[in-house]
Amino acid sequence: MTAAENVCYTLINVTSDSEPPSEVSLKTDLEKGEIKAKTEALKKVIIMILNGEKLPGLLMTIIRFVLPLQDHTIKKLLLVFWEIVPKTTPDGKLLQEMILVCDAYRKDLQHPNEFIRGSTLRFLCKLKESELLEPLMPAIRACLEHRHSYVRRNAVLAIYTIYRNFEHLIPDAPELIHDFLVNEKDASCKRNAFMMLIHADQDRALDYLSTCIDQVHTFGDILQLVIVELIYKVCHANPSERARAPTAIKAAAQCYIDLIIKESDNNVKLIVLDRLIELKEHPTHERVLQDLVMDILRVLSTPDLEVRKKTLQLALDLVSSRNVEELVIVLKKEVIKTNNVTEHEDTDKYRQLLVRTLHSCSVRFPDMAANVIPVLMEFLSDTNEAAAADVLEFVREAIQRFDNLRPLVIEKMLEVFHAIKTVKIYRGALWILGEYCSTKEDIQSVMTEVRRSLGEIPIVDNEIKKETGEVKPEDEVSAAPAQKLVTEMGTYVTQSALSSNRPSKKEEDRPPLRGFLMDGDFYVAASLATTLTKVALRYVAIVQDKKKQNSFVAEAMLIMVTVLHLGKSSLPKKPITDDDVDRISLCLKVLSECSPLMNDIFNKECRKSLSHMLTVRLEEEKLSQKKESEKRNVTVQADDPISFMQLTAKNEMTSKEDQFQLSLLAAMGNTQRKEAADPLASKLNKVTQLTGFSDPVYAEAYVHVNQYDIVLDVLVVNQTSDTLQNCTLELATLGDLKLVEKPSPLTLAPHDFANIKANVKVASTENGIIFGNIVYDVSGAASDRNCVVLSDIHIDIMDYIQPASCTDAEFRQMWAEFEWENKVTVNTNITDLNDYLQHILKSTNMKCLTPEKALSGFCGFMAANLYARSIFGEDALANVSIEKPIHLGPDAPVNGHIRIRAKSQGMALSLGDKINLSQKKTNV
Repeated sequence: MTAAENVCYTLINVTSDSEPPSEVSLKTDLEKGEIKAKTEALKKVIIMILNGEKLPGLLMTIIRFVLPLQDHTIKKLLLVFWEIVPKTTPDGKLLQEMILVCDAYRKDLQHPNEFIRGSTLRFLCKLKESELLEPLMPAIRACLEHRHSYVRRNAVLAIYTIYRNFEHLIPDAPELIHDFLVNEKDASCKRNAFMMLIHADQDRALDYLSTCIDQVHTFGDILQLVIVELIYKVCHANPSERARAPTAIKAAAQCYIDLIIKESDNNVKLIVLDRLIELKEHPTHERVLQDLVMDILRVLSTPDLEVRKKTLQLALDLVSSRNVEELVIVLKKEVIKTNNVTEHEDTDKYRQLLVRTLHSCSVRFPDMAANVIPVLMEFLSDTNEAAAADVLEFVREAIQRFDNLRPLVIEKMLEVFHAIKTVKIYRGALWILGEYCSTKEDIQSVMTEVRRSLGEIPIVDNEIKKETGEVKPEDEVSAAPAQKLVTEMGTYVTQSALSSNRPSKKEEDRPPLRGFLMDGDFYVAASLATTLTKVALRYVAIVQDKKKQNSFVAEAMLIMVTVLHLGKSSLPKKPITDDDVDRISLCLKVLSECSPLMNDIFNKECRKSLSHMLTVRLEEEKLSQKKESEKRNVTVQADDPISFMQLTAKNEMTSKEDQFQLSLLAAMGNTQRKEAADPLASKLNKVTQLTGFSDPVYAEAYVHVNQYDIVLDVLVVNQTSDTLQNCTLELATLGDLKLVEKPSPLTLAPHDFANIKANVKVASTENGIIFGNIVYDVSGAASDRNCVVLSDIHIDIMDYIQPASCTDAEFRQMWAEFEWENKVTVNTNITDLNDYLQHILKSTNMKCLTPEKALSGFCGFMAANLYARSIFGEDALANVSIEKPIHLGPDAPVNGHIRIRAKSQGMALSLGDKINLSQKKTNV
């Protein structure tokens, strides 16, 4: 075993500027000095031996003058000294002097002080010479019966280590420790003893566990942890020992749920939830978990949004016709609770999650929709637009799919219509009312609500009179009792002396629709015109009385004209757009002509489009569910190969791997990533050359990225015939990188090489650069320090980006919110649109959100949305708009633009740089 392979137990920091003492002065201090002088001398000896000095002449001095001392500090230092001092001659035989040392430690093992006994036992764990340990075995055994637990637990550790390394010295160790465990009362001693049995004799450990299985819950946590480790190791080694009965699965799931509820740490909650989700993936376990849906919903009491999100998704996956009613009742209560809670930043998002879950329940179990709709429609008047938009989407789907619910939905929609506060929701509500109101009474109610929401017409004249003070609010109300003013809060205004004098109050008293129009939002006017056209055409078809027909159509046209007039005036904050003018004008023309073709387009084709969209979405959902269930159903064909665990390759082990070992490796940064199928994608691809071959010092670095850490393993080669002293790797970083520690200087012999490791912390997703140089002194030269400048190391952003998915609504919302945009022009030699898209997805680690159906076929252009998330939780969006210039021939390359949006500038720029670099590479 070489010096480099020796296991290191002791690390001692040494100040580099201190002068090493001479062996003579150390000998004098050790022989004749006071206790303090001997202590300092012993420390210096230890440091010198650690630095490679031999000092054989001091061994006998220490045995004669230091070993007999009873000072505790010296005794502790001696333990370090005997650990590091060479104990054998060059030919491998034990030094004669060590017999004296052995005798001294036999006395220490019988010392009345428990600290000296315990620390000596700890030291014996580190000895690798069986000749030294053999005479000490009776004393070590005797320590198992010592009165103090510190001695007993270290005695167990010593016996375990000796048994593992030199079984012949104590062959009955498992039996001895089993008997010790049965009679022991101290938790730490029992833990060490049980741990030894786990590794030395599992059968004895299981025997002991079977005798005290009922008391496990009363044991201390350190003992419970090793019991868990034993159970895991047994089940891992012998899969047949696992309990697969439904009662065992149910007990495990119930235990997980209780743990989530009792545990305060959100990270623990998320980890345990993941375990429950894994349990659900097994088809037989899923049926057991379905009975526990209501227990799982207890986890919603946790305020953390991520925990609630996972819980709702799990409950939705497990819900069945047996428990859907109970699930809906709980979710309805949660929705109502969010209304009464003081607004928190996550309350709105939680409400959205609940709405979406109820939406999914109603789609899967249509009988539930009637219970859900009345509760949810109250939220259309919510100030949070996102939650209200989800409710609206749900209502639109429900009213289209379930004919029997249409009267209920229309009734509730008319009730809350006047209280809607946001223009987007208002537009959606108008569309639903215009599309699905089919009776005379409903159509008249829609017209009444529109007039009520618009206020007195014509709007322009009314607003001018208000400005000049000719019309007071109470006069307006009394003159037109059907046109009562309604505030944004949905309350009626009957009299206010202040409203005519204070403009701010006047704005508050505007009806909702008039308020939107005065703010310059005329898109809602175009939506209103379409709605009025639909209901007017339907009214004409239902009512036979010509006078009533003309009256209704005229009222609809009057509303449209007055809105047009308002848009063209200077009263609104923004004038009406040409698109909205065209739309309203078209609706006026349709109403004036009432042709059958237009009637069909407005009243039939619109609904067909919605029906087609919902059908396609439902098919996509069913397809994804089918794929998911196919993944989970484990089917074994007759000719499938049988997998033997002993013959399985490492990369095929997956669930068979020892999780304790994996977690230990992960903590040490030695996680084994699955290598790519391409044999070229090896570690060599991560090696960066830092200096030239003709430089006096050659250097290259292997860049190992492990989540938030980057480890640089730098190989430094001395290419000269001189000894290089104080050879130092000096590094600096650019970007959001931080060097953890400076690498230590080293000495390189002629043509020698060494490896230097440096750790860099990463804080965010952006391209970082590590640069620096190597400085050194030439041995014997009088010149200044020499310096070799290193090439820059560029940290690839792709190591931190992972594909992710989000809904279209979330994508649009993030696209609107993110302020950093990077527009990249397509410059490639790829000639096929789909090939180019796949190339971009591969080189950026992003996921395409646009469905395959939308990308299939060939029409000369393509638009797709891409999304990814970094391990730091940063989102990255991209929109690919590309076309194939057909007029330039079939071999013309793709052109267009890619727009990237991110919250941080670094993310947007780094992704843009990555795309620019990758698209110029060779063809796919």
